[in-house]
Amino acid sequence: SNPPLSFPCIDKLKSRTLELDSGPEPSYDKVVTGYETFEHNEPFLLDHGGILPRFTIAYETWGELNAKRDNAILIHTGLSASSHAKSHSKNTKPGWWEDFIGPGSPIDTNKFFVICTNVIGGCYGSTGPSSIDPADNERYATRFPILTVFDMIRAQFLLLDNLGIDRLHASVGSSMGGMQSIAAASLYPDRVKRLVSISACSRSHPYSIALRHTQRQVLMSDPNWNKGFYYKSVPPHVGMKLAREIATISYRSGPEWEQRFGRKRAHEDQSPALCPDFLIETYLDHQGERFCLQYDPNSLLYISKAMDMFDMSESSVNGLLDQRLRNTPKLEELKKRRSGRGLSENNSSDDQDNAEACRTISGNTSALEMRKKNLDVANSSANTDRKESAKSKQPLTSLTSSDPATQDLINGMRNLTMPTLVLGVQSDILFPVWQQKEIAECLRAAGNKRVTYYELDAMFGHDTFLIDRVSVGGAVKGHL
Repeated sequence: SNPPLSFPCIDKLKSRTLELDSGPEPSYDKVVTGYETFEHNEPFLLDHGGILPRFTIAYETWGELNAKRDNAILIHTGLSASSHAKSHSKNTKPGWWEDFIGPGSPIDTNKFFVICTNVIGGCYGSTGPSSIDPADNERYATRFPILTVFDMIRAQFLLLDNLGIDRLHASVGSSMGGMQSIAAASLYPDRVKRLVSISACSRSHPYSIALRHTQRQVLMSDPNWNKGFYYKSVPPHVGMKLAREIATISYRSGPEWEQRFGRKRAHEDQSPALCPDFLIETYLDHQGERFCLQYDPNSLLYISKAMDMFDMSESSVNGLLDQRLRNTPKLEELKKRRSGRGLSENNSSDDQDNAEACRTISGNTSALEMRKKNLDVANSSANTDRKESAKSKQPLTSLTSSDPATQDLINGMRNLTMPTLVLGVQSDILFPVWQQKEIAECLRAAGNKRVTYYELDAMFGHDTFLIDRVSVGGAVKGHL
């Protein structure tokens, strides 16, 4: 009979598992260094009813804040990025947007004070699932509450308050960062002077949700995930590797891979194998291997879910606000308990009591299971004004306000009246250009007469915002 095939890729995964079983646990917050931290020592209510007893935000800055304190630009990150967008004296390693930030760069630190944070829910210095729950000094794991993109923004603006920044010169973001940028302008329209959204969306659509769902399912199917409680054991590195490979397929484009790899095999003189064989397979395998121990798996789950839930439609935004109002009494109850037990507002020694109270008040029932209230959001006079404004603009898509879902989205974006740049890439399959057109057209239909839309014919897919300094950087610089 024929000899059995060899599987070095599987053997390698087993070897890594054995190494992790006997070696030190990955320390995600040490992957990035040189950041500052902001500590918010009061209970923080999340949109879906969870309460964090306190939180930390890791952030980095470049440039100088002027005397008027009005030259600040907030950079929002993608799903797995850290606060390290640009190198500096405390961390000289290149940042993830290294060529876009600096003296004379598209985001010019000779003119602007630039801030970038690691979002809450992350693992690079900000509070997330891998952080310690002060209630019992154990990792939160999947006891961490569900959060939204809007929660991330509220936390960031508490940081801005602490820095004495009342109004941003601009809110800038790509991918999930573009979602955050839109959310920031919506939550705080009087505090955001300009808006930049690159390769993002105004509401997550089924294709991207399906991709992220598949990544989460692969990750959670790894036996080592253990429902999120893996921190004192072997991390689910196999699930993370496969999830990253799926994600990488959506980050780049077919034309680029055709040019880089074609149908070439790693070893043309050898028999075909079921392990990585084609160059494109070895590339995906390498990307997965690089990432699987560099980012906390639970952070990937929570933040990708927040992306799925993002929706600027008025009914969705108002539903979240209504939910916050219903959950706000939890904070009042928490304050009463703290007061009754003689706990001070900001004493860190009270963390355990504070955290335990948060857990008790939040309860075990997810607010996602609560019935959503049906809201009547019709505003005929405002709609008429917006339709008249939209008539003067050439539509970018076949989108029409006669569609109830579209009108709902237009209504949800009506307070975004600041100058806005929307940038899309024709080869992007994760956030395709029609989603960028949807943002721009809904803003125009909502009455924003200062919307600039650019569409790039780049071959790098979704990752173009990381690569194309000339086109992306030029558009951003002009808008700023």
